[in-house]
Amino acid sequence: MNHDAYTDDYLAGILHSVKTIALTGASPNPARPSNGVMGYLLSRGYEVIPVNTGQAGKLIQGRTVYARLADIPVPIDMVDVFRASEYLGGVVEEALALRPLPKIIWSQLGVRDDAAAATAEAAGIQMVMNRCPAIEYPRLIA
Repeated sequence: MNHDAYTDDYLAGILHSVKTIALTGASPNPARPSNGVMGYLLSRGYEVIPVNTGQAGKLIQGRTVYARLADIPVPIDMVDVFRASEYLGGVVEEALALRPLPKIIWSQLGVRDDAAAATAEAAGIQMVMNRCPAIEYPRLIA
């Protein structure tokens, strides 16, 4: 897939299809973008599960934080990645170990790794890179 441009239908289809989102790199700091995006997605009815090794067991926006994707006790539709590009491959590998597999891995603005995307897509997982669902949602859905 060409990750330089996504059609509005592709992004809207993803936003309509997901219910449960694991947000990797979640921060308890309200000034951090991950915290704001988490709040926005929660306000739009998504179930957002924060993932951050250093915050595991604590609460972010009233939700229990998990150390790893594998620790989340429910199936995940989408993994939203708030980690630097060099960590995207590791997040993809972690997602590939889940059963069932997530449908989508979405990396935030500035986060791109084409090799990681190819690995995810080869396993049947849709990828979005260098985009923010909290920007796309009001543009496409609201």
